Amino acid sequence: MKRMTLLSSILLVPMCLLNFKAHAQNTELTGEIKGLSGATVEINYSNNGVFKTDSVTATGDVFTWKTNLNEPQLISVIISQSSYPFFAEPGHMRFTGVKGAMQTYKVTGSSMQQDAEAFANSVKDLTDQQNLLSMGYNKASAEEKAALGKKMDALQSQKKNRADQFIASHPKSFFSVYLISGRTSYGYDEAKPLYDKLDESAKRSVAGKNLAQKLQLLEKSQIGKQMADFTQADTSGNTVKLSSFKGKYVLIDFWASWCAPCRAENPNVLKVYNAYKDKGFAVVGISLDDKAANWKKAIRDDKMPWTQLSDLKGWKNAVSASYGVQSIPSNLLIDPSGKIVAKDLRGPMLEYKLKALLN
Repeated sequence: MKRMTLLSSILLVPMCLLNFKAHAQNTELTGEIKGLSGATVEINYSNNGVFKTDSVTATGDVFTWKTNLNEPQLISVIISQSSYPFFAEPGHMRFTGVKGAMQTYKVTGSSMQQDAEAFANSVKDLTDQQNLLSMGYNKASAEEKAALGKKMDALQSQKKNRADQFIASHPKSFFSVYLISGRTSYGYDEAKPLYDKLDESAKRSVAGKNLAQKLQLLEKSQIGKQMADFTQADTSGNTVKLSSFKGKYVLIDFWASWCAPCRAENPNVLKVYNAYKDKGFAVVGISLDDKAANWKKAIRDDKMPWTQLSDLKGWKNAVSASYGVQSIPSNLLIDPSGKIVAKDLRGPMLEYKLKALLN
């Protein structure tokens, strides 16, 4: 099942996982785009964690953009409403091509972009196969879609294996840090061994330190860890503590009204809740909504009778952030002592787990 994430993707991993902060260094990008003819060029980037858009006007077919970037990061150059993303870094870079012909665009002077292109070339055969399969997906029957889905998953698995190989052979590369950051959405067990392969210089970078902090959060949700007590408000504004459910198996369910996969999963949770609510099982919903009306309407529409909590801060929800939740639906199952015994149980897997625990 699809999961809603904070991140859009490029190649294998999300585009916006980088948030680099370090000592400012001057960065200059010289663009030479045939046919630009004095047009305005926009550049989207992050400066000390703040998203910015700069506009520069070309002189003929040439433009120059200067800023302070700290470490390499993904930026987007927008020409005539067409966006071209690439990895920029401190120093001088050149951006060349023909206006309206994105396939001609080329960036030089960025070692991270060079590594990104090398990786893209290493998985091009798999990407081409994925694109070919996706072309026929919408018109396929349900049975054909299931078969296509399995093929897509197999190709994605191969892509991940090649990413692992790239990281192992490029332990100092900023792009390796970027690839591992993308893998944190798959969980601590998948990302931590890759992080351990990085060179110390990459780990000491601000991007590497951010990745280490993210892994520390994910480690908290490992099976066998004790879940810390927390307090949030329910739909009536009353504060509820997790510890008030001590003595029961509790499913901490991270969801949101705007998350279609979450809403599709809610009937499965409702079925299990009704079957086991009198046998020592409870559900606590943690919503990543930021609008109370939408949150409450979804609860009514999906007929969810269990405790629902939220601080209405969206992706900045204090509980989800403290456990490194990056995609939803997501859940943690804790035992009567508050220890995590399972995670991300969906569909029949939740029922199977509870049968084993409660029967």
